[in-house]
Amino acid sequence: MKRVMFVCKKNSARSQMAEGFAKTLGKGKIAAISSGLEASQVRSEAIATMKQIGIDITDQHSKPLSDFQAQDFDVVISLCGCGVNLPLEWVVREVFEDWQLDDPAEQPEIFPRVRDEIKERVTQLIESVNKEFTTAR
Repeated sequence: MKRVMFVCKKNSARSQMAEGFAKTLGKGKIAAISSGLEASQVRSEAIATMKQIGIDITDQHSKPLSDFQAQDFDVVISLCGCGVNLPLEWVVREVFEDWQLDDPAEQPEIFPRVRDEIKERVTQLIESVNKEFTTAR
């Protein structure tokens, strides 16, 4: 099972929503967690926006990237363009992508759109990781 790290600046919205989607849609297919360049707090808007579609992320909390080791992950996804600020060992994993999604913290009205973009990208990620895994067998 591929191990995925979703990382953002503060691990308060985008990366938390990605973790929620990955744990729900990728259950049994990928193992996922999220973190931030610095830890903060999960935004109530992120929790509410995910709850609207039946995904509960209330048990998730903000974690600093420094709590983790790069070698423990196969896939690293930056959601905010922060890839340029990541230590090299995180960028050279088996898969690294920088999705550069808009920050809903700056514009709370875009939370639903950003959530839906994250869902689409996480779904594609799960499909590609599983296809790769199946082909490698």
